[in-house]
Formats: sequence, structure tokens, C-alpha cells
Amino acid sequence: MIAAVALFTVGLLAVIAIFVLGALDRQASWLWAVSMALPIGLGVAVAHIVRANAARRGTRSGR
Repeated sequence: MIAAVALFTVGLLAVIAIFVLGALDRQASWLWAVSMALPIGLGVAVAHIVRANAARRGTRSGR
């Protein structure tokens, strides 16, 4: 779960940096690649929560 939060945080900071640099008429194209950590971190966190809930219920299908 810590990895998911770290990925999300890095991605969010990259998105903020993109907007700040845009306001200053500058750009860093590599930040677009780093910003992809935001949805990846969110996906990892959701998958972790779904798996934890399924394991608590004793089933993977969620029934």
C-alpha cells in the first residue's frame, strides 16, 4: 500500500509541476511520463483494497 501512495504522490507532484511550468511558459516533456505514476498508483491502491476485502470475506469473486 505504501508503494501505491508513493506512486500516486509522485504522479500528483508531476501534474502540479506541469501546470506550474506551463504558467511560466516552460516545459519539461519528461514530466508527462512521470505523471503516469498517478493513475498507476491509484490502480495499485484499488487492487490492494479489493484483494484485502475479498480475502477477509474468504472468496475472490466477491460473492
